[in-house]
Formats: sequence, C-alpha cells, structure tokens
Amino acid sequence: MLKRLILAALLLFSFGSSFAADDFLPPDKAFRFSARGIDRQTVEVRYDIADGYYLYKERFKFAAETGSIKFGTPLFPPGKVKMDDMFGKVEIFHHELVIRLPVDATGPFKLKVTSQGCAEAGICYPPQAQTSDIELPDIAPGASASGNADDGSRAGALLRQASLWLILASFFGFGLLLAGTPCVFPMIPILSGIIAGHGHHIGKGRAFGLSSIYVLAMAVTYALAGVAAGLSGTLLTNALQNPWVLSAFGLVFVALSLSMFGFYELQMPSFLQSKLSETASHQHSGSLWGVAAMGALSALIVGPCVAAPLAGALLYIAKTRNALLGGSALFAMGLGMGTPLILVGVFTRGLLPHAGPWMEAVKKFFGVLLLGVAIWLVSPVIPAVAHMLAWAALLIVSAIYLHAVDPLPANAHGWQRFWKGLGVVALLLGASLLVGVLAGSRDPLQPLAILKSAGAAPQVGLKFEKVASIADLDARLKSAGRPVMLDFYADWCVSCKEMERFTFTDLAVQARLKDVLLLQADVTGNTEADLALLKRFELFGPPGILFFDKAGVENKAVRVVGFQNVEEFLVSLNRALN
Repeated sequence: MLKRLILAALLLFSFGSSFAADDFLPPDKAFRFSARGIDRQTVEVRYDIADGYYLYKERFKFAAETGSIKFGTPLFPPGKVKMDDMFGKVEIFHHELVIRLPVDATGPFKLKVTSQGCAEAGICYPPQAQTSDIELPDIAPGASASGNADDGSRAGALLRQASLWLILASFFGFGLLLAGTPCVFPMIPILSGIIAGHGHHIGKGRAFGLSSIYVLAMAVTYALAGVAAGLSGTLLTNALQNPWVLSAFGLVFVALSLSMFGFYELQMPSFLQSKLSETASHQHSGSLWGVAAMGALSALIVGPCVAAPLAGALLYIAKTRNALLGGSALFAMGLGMGTPLILVGVFTRGLLPHAGPWMEAVKKFFGVLLLGVAIWLVSPVIPAVAHMLAWAALLIVSAIYLHAVDPLPANAHGWQRFWKGLGVVALLLGASLLVGVLAGSRDPLQPLAILKSAGAAPQVGLKFEKVASIADLDARLKSAGRPVMLDFYADWCVSCKEMERFTFTDLAVQARLKDVLLLQADVTGNTEADLALLKRFELFGPPGILFFDKAGVENKAVRVVGFQNVEEFLVSLNRALN
C-alpha cells in the first residue's frame, strides 16, 4: 500500500508539473506596453513586466509607421547583467521598464516598438511588435507633462510624495549605504594622505576640520550635479556611463594604484607646492582650498561608480526642474557617503601606529582595491575575455605580493602563515580564471565549467526534419505511420539551446526516440507561417515539444514547455510514448 501511495504521489506531481509548464501568460499580459509623449521632444515607453518574466535590452527596436520621424539614442535605466551560456553577457529588465526616447517630429505619429522577452521558467517569446499613437505636448524639454506623472523610479516617487525632511533623511541614509560599497574605497587613502600630510602634531579637532571640508566639497559637487540636471533637463548619469568616461576614470584608478605600489609618487608641481606652502604660512587654516579641491575631484572620480543610484533622483530633477529640492537631496546623500570618511580622518592617528612597515602594507592593500574598482568600473564596456583576464592578472599579481610562491621561514609567526594562505588562494583563483578564459569560458564565476566536457567525445544531437508551415506539418503527420515528436525551436531561444546541448545529446534519450519521427518547426524568423504554427497549438513561443500518435493526433496530456534535463525528459517521453 505504501508503494502505491508513493507511486500515486509521483504521478500527481509529474502531471501537475506538466500542466504548470503550460500556464504561461500571453505576451501582451506578460509585458504590458504603453507609450506617451511627455514633451515636444521626448516619448516615454513603458513596460509593466509580470513577475517571473524579463525583457532583453538589445532586442528593442523603434520605428515610426506614420510621418517623417527621427529618433535619438534611447535612454534605458540600469538593467541586470545576466551571464548566458549561449549568448554571453546580456542585460535584462524585470518588473518595470521606462525608456526615454528622443524624437524629432512635427506632429502626431504612430510609434512601433519591437521587443523580446522570456519567462524565467524557460519559455522565450518571439519578437513582439506593438504600436501606439503619439501626440507630443507643447511643453519644453525637461518640464513635467503632468503634476501626477509617474517618474518610473523609487527615488523619483520619494521626491514627489515625501516631505523635505524625510527626503533629506532618506538620501542621507542612501549615502550611508553607498559608503559600504567599493565606490568609496578610493577616497580612504586620499583622505588619509591629506591628514598625514599635515604632520604628526595634528590634533583630532584639526583632523575633523580637514575631513569635514573634504566631505563638504564632495557633497557640494553632487549637489551641483543635481542642480545642473534640473536647469538643463538632462540626465547627467547617462553621460557618466559613457564608455569613454568609464575608461578614463578607470585609467585614473590605475594611475592611483600604481603610485600605491611605489612605481612613482603622485605630487603637485614644485611651483604649486611652494605657492600653497606660502599661503599656508600666512593663514591659520592651511591649504584648505587644496583639501576642498581633492574632495571635489574624488566625487568626480567615483561619479560613474555611483551613477546607477543617482539615476532616479536626477531623472526626477530633469523632469520637474526642481533643482533646489534635488540639489539638497544629493547634498544630503553626499554627506551620508562622507560621514564614515570623517570618522576615518578623525581616528586615523588614534587607531593606527605612528610609523612602521604597516604603512607599506596598507598602501599595497589600497592599490589592489583601486585596481579592483577600475576593473569593476569598466566591466560593462569591455569584452568578457578582457574582463576575466584582468581579474586573473590582479589575483595572480596580488598573490605574488603576498609571498604565495615564497618559502616560509621555519620560525614564521601566525600572521605570516595567514597572509601566505590568502596568497595561495588568490593564486589558485587567478590561475583558474586564466585557464578558463584560455579554454573558452566567458563566465568569471564558473571559469572551469567549460572543462567538464573537454575530454569527452564529441556529442551528436538529434536529427530533425524541418516543417515550415501548417500544411507541411499536416502532410507529414498524415504519412508518418509512427509516433511523432514536434519540437519548436528558435536561434534566440536560450532554453532551446540548452535542450539541444544537454538533453538531446544524451544516448538514453536518443535510444528512446529511435522509432519516433522527429520534426522541428524553426520559428527564428517570426514569419506569418511561424506565427500560424505557434497559434495552431496555442503556444506563445519556443521551446515547446509536442507528441502525436500514429494517427497524427496530439497527446495533449503531455507537453514539454521550457527546459528539461535528461531525467525529467525521459519521464515525459515514457508518459507520451506509452
């Protein structure tokens, strides 16, 4: 009896899984589309994306079905980077997507937007073309088309609905959170160097003053960016995310890191040093302008790193032109980012030894951090190969500095052994990245996964016969005289590629299908015939695998929608063919 109950439970689970796989939303429900003109030069395209679904950034296309219209470069919010086994690094959007599309139009027109998305459960939809009639209101760019307009960002909603004090307190909290990210690490050695440069006699009060000036200058720089966005109606974070800007600031980080490693010493020209020294001798406050300049420069350097958190606030400012409110919010956020820096500046002298070999170790530590931030900063705009090679080089060189390959003395103390152990770990990680990228891997989190099948014999997949239309399919089903499996496939379908590589190459699967006619409908082109085939079987897109008996009648109780591994697919085959 117990065995029968377990068997019944397994059957219910398998049938439930089959029916659940078919329970996908139609594309117009999974990706709800709308578009409207928000000023005389801008169209807002919005997608409300259902939970468990996502859209690809690179699949968007914009065209005008009516009128002579010119489009500018669409402005996308930051997406989520997805490492895909088939397509490499792609950017996707979940939940909500708001695109700003610059246009040059003289009157109403019909906008056509083509997009493509997938369900997390495995199905990929064909490209979807949707249209909307657009009228551009006679409002200057940057002004708000409606006082109740949704800005498409949480930061914007906060600015619109909250009181002034809640806004300032919230953005101060955002700044504190950002202070814990790698973005702020480069500021620590800069500020520590400023404090150290004023001599060993400096007190905590003086250190507090210098640190405060540094942080205030940094906060004022962010506030000016907010004010400029409000006055110009442009989103400055998009400029900061430009590949050339990211690369330039990445090189700045590299230059700073090399100075930490002792390759050279960064200092002002001698005539400027003399001028500052002369000024400092006549003023009790010393070179405070130099400290403020370093604070402003630091804010500019890390600006691209924190561009994503700033995007919501600057977007709202650019729309409403409320530069004073936006500038105040960004100033509060800068203060939040700088509060931990003030603590570092005040307590640097009290917490650290006055001199010794630790200073060189700290410099090298910050040098490694600066190089890591540089790699992270430029990773969105460099190939995956260069990204992995950069991390491999950083880890291996760091391991050398940690004496990973040097023998330990017989009387080595605990810390020496600890740092050597870290060096060995870094060396192994760097070597794995190097071997992985040379073997063809493009995933820095799993660099050696590609070696799993390196020594295996080449795997051969299933041999399908193509069907191009409903009439073609009906003819093949009628003349088959044996069970039929119909596979819906597309080149842009990730789960289709996974089935092709991991499931259809299995010998047990191939043996189970040896007496089955294998047909495949390739709907890559998304033609009328492709759409008709999908509609015939009420499918929204590939992958979809259907089974027919000898008479050409579909077994609707068994459908495979989405990826299945070998074990799951063999269960589906047994149910379908028995």
